[in-house]
Amino acid sequence: MTASDQNTKQKSSANWWFALLPLLFFVALAGIFYKQLASGGGTSDIPSALIGEKAPSASLDPLVGLKDNGGQVPAFTPEVLNGKYSLVNVWASWCAPCRQEHPLLVELSADADIQIVGLNYKDKTENALRFLGQLGNPYDAVGVDPKGRAAIDWGVYGVPESFMVGPDSTILYKHIGPLTPEALQEKILPLIKSEN
Repeated sequence: MTASDQNTKQKSSANWWFALLPLLFFVALAGIFYKQLASGGGTSDIPSALIGEKAPSASLDPLVGLKDNGGQVPAFTPEVLNGKYSLVNVWASWCAPCRQEHPLLVELSADADIQIVGLNYKDKTENALRFLGQLGNPYDAVGVDPKGRAAIDWGVYGVPESFMVGPDSTILYKHIGPLTPEALQEKILPLIKSEN
C-alpha cells in the first residue's frame, strides 16, 4: 500500500466520523429530553438563577385607571414586596395562557396569607384594563412594563410566568407557563405553610 493510498484511507475514515457527529449530537439531545420527560419534569421546572436572591428593585408605574374600592390600585414597587408573601405574576391581555390561568389567580386572591402583584408586560393600558374588567382583578398592586425591561431583570422567558417571593423579598420559586391547581397545591402554598 502506497503512502497516498494510506492517506486516502485515513481521510475517508475521518470523513465518516465527521458525518456521524450530527447523528450522535441528536441522540444525546433526545436522551436528555427523554430523561426530563420520564422524570416527570416539564417546562415549568426550568431553574432560575434568581431563586434565593432578592427580587429586582425596579419601580414600575401603576396601571392608570385600575381601581379598587374607588382608589387607584398601587404601583409595583420594591416596598410592595416587603413583609408579605407575594406571588408576582407576569401577564398581558394579548396572552391566551394568561386568560387560562386568570380564574385561579382570582380564587387565590381571597387567601389572606398571600398578595398577588402583577407585572403587566408589553401591553396597552386600555387592553389591560378591559382584560381585568372582564375577568376580575386579583392584583393587590400592578406595575406596567411597556418595553419589557423589568421582565428582563426578573429573568422572564415569556408570559405568563409567576414568582413566589418571601416576606424578606427573596425569590423562593419560579413557575413558567400558566399556573395550575397542582402547582399551587404542591409548590407555592407549601412555601407559605413551611415558613409559618
